[in-house]
Amino acid sequence: MTQRTIGVIGGSGLYELDGLEDLAWHRVETPFGEPSGEILEGRLGRARLLFLARHGKGHRLLPTEVNYRANIFALKKLGAQQVVSVSAVGSMREDIEPGHLVVVDQYVDRTKGRASTFFGDGIVGHVMFADPVCPELSGQLLCAAREKGFMVHDGATLMVMEGPAFSTRAESQMHRRLGVDLIGMTAMPEAKLAREAELCYATLALATDYDCWHETEEDVTVEGVIRILKNNVANAKGVIEALAAMEPEGKCGCHAALDNAVITDPKAIPEGRKEVMRPIFGRVL
Repeated sequence: MTQRTIGVIGGSGLYELDGLEDLAWHRVETPFGEPSGEILEGRLGRARLLFLARHGKGHRLLPTEVNYRANIFALKKLGAQQVVSVSAVGSMREDIEPGHLVVVDQYVDRTKGRASTFFGDGIVGHVMFADPVCPELSGQLLCAAREKGFMVHDGATLMVMEGPAFSTRAESQMHRRLGVDLIGMTAMPEAKLAREAELCYATLALATDYDCWHETEEDVTVEGVIRILKNNVANAKGVIEALAAMEPEGKCGCHAALDNAVITDPKAIPEGRKEVMRPIFGRVL
């Protein structure tokens, strides 16, 4: 039996995981500054889990303020092989009701000015990102949610906006016309960075509202979101518990994402830079 290490990034409402054994806290230093907080290590089922609250202790970081590079770097440094991102989102589809779970398939990035790559400072590269989530990890999340009997959708496209304000009514209608299924504020650049770090990545989205496009439902408010989140978070914990009991497949190509991605001649990369970025690029440099 192969033990896998799963990084879990908890979004709004998910600040801790239940049932972990053999607990240890890690404060990780990265070249990009501090992560959102200390990372909790524990054992759950067949898996080793690394849990990080995306918005920090007490939910003190705006989506724009989250240090996504430090978070992904820290999880990779601690040995994560997979990352499950749990995110609260608004639904742009009638059939994805508040309270439902969604396994995301695609993203549309509408964020502005967030540091979105580990490349730079002497290392140039480009990873393939046409299919931004790990199909195997996403498939296991879907199976886990169904196993628990939760209402779950798959194959969804998530638009990531800057925030922190919610959409205007005109924006919400425009997003619907663009054909996206969900809207949120945190999956980007997280997914891009996970790909560069050769981590399997998947988003378990928690639908909390209908944004403000829906004519018969109330407009999105923090109070309404929190009310739905309480039940959604409990369901998300159940999905992670079921996922941790599954056997990893290990047949995807996520761990080879950097093959042929780095364009810079290794001889031209300063040795100091190579050493600093070893947790991310060490395999190919």
